[in-house]
Amino acid sequence: MSLADIFSIAASGMSAQTIRLSATSSNLANADTVAGSEAEAYKARRPLFAPGSDALQSDGFGSEMNFGVMVRGIVESNAPANRAYEPEHPLADDEGYVFYSNVNSIEEMADMISASRSFQMNVEMINTTKSMMQRLLTLGQ
Repeated sequence: MSLADIFSIAASGMSAQTIRLSATSSNLANADTVAGSEAEAYKARRPLFAPGSDALQSDGFGSEMNFGVMVRGIVESNAPANRAYEPEHPLADDEGYVFYSNVNSIEEMADMISASRSFQMNVEMINTTKSMMQRLLTLGQ
């Protein structure tokens, strides 16, 4: 692995965390949405991370190594929707219940902080690598 490979590894991590932040913000935006049935209620979404199989690179010794991360897909939570008895609500079912999304706002905020920190670490990795490469170039002068 060379110093230049670190840029692509960090970029894949930043891309994955951007998708994670997007899913988290979508979840937070829909945290208080109401539906008339459990099937229609908004379900929290989460990205599935996987090793970056598209980022196969040679290690210089004849074997290939797998670097980076990729988002394999977005999955919906299996947790049941929150059910509330509100017979006066226009979306209430025959029994007087409405269904709220299964998004936990506190959990989403913690996930947002974690994704933001992960993104920052990848930026720091790029800046450190750039600094090392600049120092390496000055050695030849």
